[in-house]
Amino acid sequence: MTSKTETETETETVTVATEDKVETIEEVVGMERLKSGFDHFRKEIYEKKPELFKELSTGQSPKFMVFACADSRVCPSVVLNFGPGEAFTIRNIAAMVPPYDKTKYSGVGAAIEYAVLHLKVENIVVIGHSCCGGIKGLMSFQGDGTSGTDFIEDWVKVCTPAKEKVKELFGDLSLEDQCAKCEKEAVNVSLENLKTYPFVKEGLEKGTLAIHGGHYDFVNGIFDTWN
Repeated sequence: MTSKTETETETETVTVATEDKVETIEEVVGMERLKSGFDHFRKEIYEKKPELFKELSTGQSPKFMVFACADSRVCPSVVLNFGPGEAFTIRNIAAMVPPYDKTKYSGVGAAIEYAVLHLKVENIVVIGHSCCGGIKGLMSFQGDGTSGTDFIEDWVKVCTPAKEKVKELFGDLSLEDQCAKCEKEAVNVSLENLKTYPFVKEGLEKGTLAIHGGHYDFVNGIFDTWN
């Protein structure tokens, strides 16, 4: 194992060379952030709630399944103050839920099936948010068959009905304002898509399951929900 340091004029970059890989100081600092974050969690939460984690070691019984955006600014556990074991959370681009399809988007379907049939969650919440890049992409893509992305455009098309409704009703607004409208309308499309899953539909009919829409405006610090 060897190591060396290289000093540049304005910023210092330390290069650590090993037999397997080369890491820069930026990567090392990044991993130290994870370590310090876990140390804080262990001292402030884990060690102060031994009974909770003892209980969680035997299984989980969350009351909520939450669909949230993967955006780094809108972590639902932070925004909604969820503790360990409270919410079964799925995060993806723009917090979208595709319709039931056993041959496509099976990862989402598997998560819903597990949450509803095995964890017996009582509430499914789909949460959109302000300044969503996925929604901006949905509203901006031309839809002419061409695409500059491998996955993103195909994914956000899940909520094309929301885009069409916003364009029809608010076509005279700026793109920014249209996106704000679509952030909530896309949630409504996802709620309707949830109803296409047989086990969700059954839970709704029996009254053992409820679905809710939510929107987090992190610019103004506002959180709205609706059924």
